[in-house]
Amino acid sequence: MHFPELKPMRQRPFPKQIEVYELSKVKKMKINENIAELLGKKASFYLDHVCEKITKDELQTPGKDGLDQVFGNSNRNPQVLRSLSQLYKHGNLGSTGYLSILPIDQGIEHSAAFSFYKNRDYFDPENIIKLAIEAGCNAVASTFGVLGLNARKYAHKIPFIVKINHNELLTYPNSYDQTLFGKVKSAWDMGAVAVGATIYFGSKESNRQLKEIAEAFEEAHSLGMATILWCYTRNDAFKTETEDDHTSADLTGQANHLGVTIQADIIKQKLPTNNFGFKEIGFGKYDDAMYKALTTDHPIDLCRLQAANCYMGKIGLINSGGGSKGEPDLVEAVTTAVINKRAGGTGLIMGRKAFQKPFAEGIELINAVQSVYLNGKITIA
Repeated sequence: MHFPELKPMRQRPFPKQIEVYELSKVKKMKINENIAELLGKKASFYLDHVCEKITKDELQTPGKDGLDQVFGNSNRNPQVLRSLSQLYKHGNLGSTGYLSILPIDQGIEHSAAFSFYKNRDYFDPENIIKLAIEAGCNAVASTFGVLGLNARKYAHKIPFIVKINHNELLTYPNSYDQTLFGKVKSAWDMGAVAVGATIYFGSKESNRQLKEIAEAFEEAHSLGMATILWCYTRNDAFKTETEDDHTSADLTGQANHLGVTIQADIIKQKLPTNNFGFKEIGFGKYDDAMYKALTTDHPIDLCRLQAANCYMGKIGLINSGGGSKGEPDLVEAVTTAVINKRAGGTGLIMGRKAFQKPFAEGIELINAVQSVYLNGKITIA
């Protein structure tokens, strides 16, 4: 495998002076040539697939003029449009219509010791921001504490996305309850261009979370910030003997549809791994003909259903990179990017696969994902 050579690690884990890390022409070429090699025997399966259920002609696909087409006649005020523009025009994917976001809030969601023991540098919040900048990300998404501690130094250098609610991990037994950790105005005060939030659809607290975040998003829009919703499904009943339907295309798709209903500007969702959640669990509204009409079991078709639930791609769908498994991370990250892009998605939000590695390796992994969206030969299926 000849995927991009890693630069030697610096003696210090991070440079004192930070500049946006840009892909050289040589590196872009080298990465692009190896995408098919990375996909291996499944290269044709992912790269040649054509979606015939929901076709690409039905979608609003990402592009340079996407913001004007989608939000130009919307109720978003000019300040929100400027904030969205800052997000989409920054970093290595700037002005392509795609997003590469570094999210690190796992210190709360998964516990700091568990998240950072593989690379303790990230206990220091500034290093989170430095990784996003050097990797050429569109934005960095993190907590009030992380971003607030470094706002004066970095808020004008990379777009900030403040995650305003979390599921803290010290309640026993653990519950599926996202709780607000601060005020929207505080995010605006520190120079953030967007707020992010999670709703656990299907949990017993989901109605309260839905009301809280709808109100928070309304305030964020009034202040001129964009909004990003983590649309996760959480309910023990969604995990059956045969499938874990928390990543079922029909359930996650409906979660997306609820997210765009409260006017999220971008939807963040886990990549679908199966389907038939409504049918297997036996609730909600479904019909066998619904499944046959909308999708197949191909991963790109399943992700296409997620994008269709985001107002046929008008609200951008970013998928998550998932947890770190070590050696398979590179292949998994690139595969996820290919699925998202070919399905009509807007990019990837990837954290653990990057920050649980040495600094240089984290940059290379994020750049590899970005190369998928920069590669003109990888098209909408």
